[in-house]
Amino acid sequence: MLLAASLLLKAFAIPLLARIAWLDFTTQKISNSNVLLLLCLGAGSLLLLALPSDSWWDMTLSTLAGLLLFIVLFPFWVLRKVGAGDVKLMAVIPFLVGGSGLVVFSLLLMVFAVVMAMVMKNPFLLPAGAFRLYVQHMDRKGVVPFGVPISAAATGAIAFQIYGSWLLASSSGVLQQLN
Repeated sequence: MLLAASLLLKAFAIPLLARIAWLDFTTQKISNSNVLLLLCLGAGSLLLLALPSDSWWDMTLSTLAGLLLFIVLFPFWVLRKVGAGDVKLMAVIPFLVGGSGLVVFSLLLMVFAVVMAMVMKNPFLLPAGAFRLYVQHMDRKGVVPFGVPISAAATGAIAFQIYGSWLLASSSGVLQQLN
C-alpha cells in the first residue's frame, strides 16, 4: 500500500514537471515554489518507501546525488552558463526519481538535451513558423530552456518506475488478488 502511495506522489509530480517545462520554455524562469513542491513530493515518496523497510539507502543516495549536482552545477551558474532554476531543479530531481531511477534519468536527459540542442541550432526542422521564429529568437539571445529536457527526462524516469512497479505487481499476482 505504501508503494502505491509513493508512486501516486510521483505521478502527481508529472503535471508539475510539465508546468515547469512550459514556464521555462515561455519565460525562461523556474520558480522556487515549483521546485520546493517537487522536493516535497520526492522526499515524501522516498520516505514512504524507507519507513516500512527501515532502509535509508535510497534516501541517502538521493541526498548525496542532489548535493553533488548542486555543487557541480553551482559554478556554471556563477559563470552564467546555466540558470539558477536549472541548478535547483537538477538538485531536486534525485529526490523525485530516487537512487534507483538516476541511471534512467541520466540516459533520458542526454537524449533530450541532444534533441533540444538540435532544435536550437536547426529551427528550420520545426513545422510552425511562429515556433521557429521563437526558437531563433532564443538562439540569438543565447538562452536555452534547459528545464524542458530535465522535466522530460524526469517524467520518463517516473513513468519507467511506475511501469516497472505495475509489471512487478501483475507478475506476482497482486493485481489478480485485488480483483
